[in-house]
Amino acid sequence: MLPVGAYAYSQGLEYAVDAGWITDEVSAALWITGVLEHNLASLDVPVLARFYAAWQSDDQVALLYWSRFLQASREAQELVQEDRHLGQALARVLHELGESRAEPWRDTSIASFTAMFALAAVQWEIPLADAARGYLWAWSENQVTAAMKLVPLGQSAGQRLLSEVMPAIETAADRGVSFDDHEIGAVAPGLGIASASHETQYSRLFRS
Repeated sequence: MLPVGAYAYSQGLEYAVDAGWITDEVSAALWITGVLEHNLASLDVPVLARFYAAWQSDDQVALLYWSRFLQASREAQELVQEDRHLGQALARVLHELGESRAEPWRDTSIASFTAMFALAAVQWEIPLADAARGYLWAWSENQVTAAMKLVPLGQSAGQRLLSEVMPAIETAADRGVSFDDHEIGAVAPGLGIASASHETQYSRLFRS
């Protein structure tokens, strides 16, 4: 719920609806849990864990390495831009709250929401496991909100969706923090296709 503008992004879900891949509550749940399992659990969460350790030890080399790694792992240009915009926005929020380490990230091209989320977790001494669940919950809630607007779905369906994805959040968080470096990477071709196609979609509500 931080003021970073995440509501403006659907991460390819808008194209998936337009293409007829998502048509109802069931298919929306399959999409969201699928991206959780095949993208966030194996990419975002392991990298979140690396950022967390890097902030704890003030390892600038690791912060730079994993920032570039994460940016290079995004499947489409709009996903790179989304990550940068959200990361810069969260860096500004953290800086205004007195976190001086966020200041250099307000304008850098390799800023990411993941890196700044990890910094916030370290600053306020949130355990990594809880931070991973919070990160995934924030992403899932945003996806459900987007699905409610796009499919469309009602409020009750949205609540059911959030309840349905909670076990997937737990599983993704537990898996993600245990990855070795060589295991990190996403395998979600549908997300990549949807995001790249969304960049030239004729009519759009969302920026991704």
